Amino acid sequence: MIGLASTRAAREFVAGLIGAGITDCCITPGSRSTPLTLALAEQPSMKSWLHLDERSSSFFGLGLARATGRPVAVVCTSGTAASNFAPAVSEASRSRIPLVICTTDRPPRLRDRGADQTIDQVGMFRSDVRWATDLPVLAEGTSERLFGDCARRAVQAALGPLPGPVHVNFPFDEPLVESAGNRPPAPAVRLRRPVARAPIAPDRAAIEAAAGMLAAARRPIIVAGPETGGLPGSVSTLAESLGVPLLADPLSGLRCGWERGGHVVDAYDALLRDPGAVPGLPDLVIRFGGVPTAKVLIQYLARAADAEHIFVDLPGGVRDPEALATLRIDADPGCAAEALLNARIEGAADERWLAEWQSKNSAARASLRESAMAFSDPFEGRVFAALQSNLPDGATVVAGNSMPVRDMDAFISSSPARLNFVSNRGVNGIDGVTSSALGAAAANGGPVVLVIGDISFYHDMNGLWAARRHELDLTIVLVNNDGGGIFHYLPQAQHRDSFDEWFGTPLGIDPSLAVQMYGGEYARIEDWESFGSAIAAGGHGLRVFELRSDRYRNAEMHREAWARAGKAAAAVEVVLA
Repeated sequence: MIGLASTRAAREFVAGLIGAGITDCCITPGSRSTPLTLALAEQPSMKSWLHLDERSSSFFGLGLARATGRPVAVVCTSGTAASNFAPAVSEASRSRIPLVICTTDRPPRLRDRGADQTIDQVGMFRSDVRWATDLPVLAEGTSERLFGDCARRAVQAALGPLPGPVHVNFPFDEPLVESAGNRPPAPAVRLRRPVARAPIAPDRAAIEAAAGMLAAARRPIIVAGPETGGLPGSVSTLAESLGVPLLADPLSGLRCGWERGGHVVDAYDALLRDPGAVPGLPDLVIRFGGVPTAKVLIQYLARAADAEHIFVDLPGGVRDPEALATLRIDADPGCAAEALLNARIEGAADERWLAEWQSKNSAARASLRESAMAFSDPFEGRVFAALQSNLPDGATVVAGNSMPVRDMDAFISSSPARLNFVSNRGVNGIDGVTSSALGAAAANGGPVVLVIGDISFYHDMNGLWAARRHELDLTIVLVNNDGGGIFHYLPQAQHRDSFDEWFGTPLGIDPSLAVQMYGGEYARIEDWESFGSAIAAGGHGLRVFELRSDRYRNAEMHREAWARAGKAAAAVEVVLA
């Protein structure tokens, strides 16, 4: 009767997931996970995504959960299979993405006894999960309701108040499943009352304190970092209402998609590299969301340590590595911005302060655009300018870490066109990037383009299998500079005798063969006009466009572009009407 008991337990858990509103699960099959796999696969209201690699599966679920805003269940067998979830769990935790991690396990009597495929899975993800539990082995007399209640609790914990992953460990005893003839029919399961996350309103006293600071500031700025989320339009409206510059990371959702974007500063990455181009230090910073992508912006904010720093973020997640905050507002950023708007702050900001930021930003942006178009050698920064010019409204651009996300920050300009920019900036890893993009594509929210470096592409080639298996549409721009291009901007680049072997790390592989193996289309980017036309035309299935560039020359071109932009901004003289 053990097999039948495991089936009942698994079905009750799945019914709890569906009842709480989960519609997608990622399954990497194995023996010990049989009861849960069958219980998920037999439910028509649950979309089950088959994967063969646990790391790719978990990052696929992460990308899908981010795109939909709903938790995704991720299932694996016991042993090292569960360990392969760790990178995605860490990323989901720091990027506030809801996942229900379901690992299956041996029963307690077989643990720590040398049983096959058995490791210590209880609490294995430690502080990276919002909640963790080790379920009992269902036996005669054990209530099945426990498993349904656990599912609902898991979904609720994953959604927040601080969204993130949860871990449910299932010990299943053998026999894992009853014989085919004795398996009862699958019960009909319906959505009951989906678990929803209520926005967190700010504390009134904190809003009053922030309003007082803003009213007194002469040189305030607003910084919108990744995961600003919520009602990002209210942050933009707040900047306009106060008459202050808004330094908007593309991952904030504020760089593009807003008709009134006159206060958006989008070329700060170039501006802040040239001391002569910077309007000065702020006397107040209000920062929404996560840590900005641009290192020069982080350094600029640190130089303004004597200013008032107001940090607006969800409760329970401190993202202040420089310890700058003088006031924390624990709330959804959009709700806090709405509350500040309703406070009707009579700002004292210097009119010249905003005008300088706007004028210098315009000069730097024009210079960056001109440089990107003028280089005769293949320039990696031009990829994002080409995508922005040719993608339709509603498209998603996923940037790999290292240089792609930094080029996104530097070369995406403020625009009313509605583009969604995504990157795994929780722990900034290069693992699972392709799978995350495929998860975004599975959400069917519009075209998805991934810009990725060759080492990141190599890191997650297994993930390409899902594109063929699930017939997903994904365009990949593979920036192939044969190694680690980002290290050319770091001090170790000066050590030429050992640099290439240990940091440049040339791969020397032909990516077209991998694309062919997974049934995708491959083409080299020979000229920007034909590349733009191909992006604008769109396509189906897996498409990979490879841009081959020289790491050394690309570093030179980036420095040239930054220097020209800084010089152009420094030359601007602001004259108020």
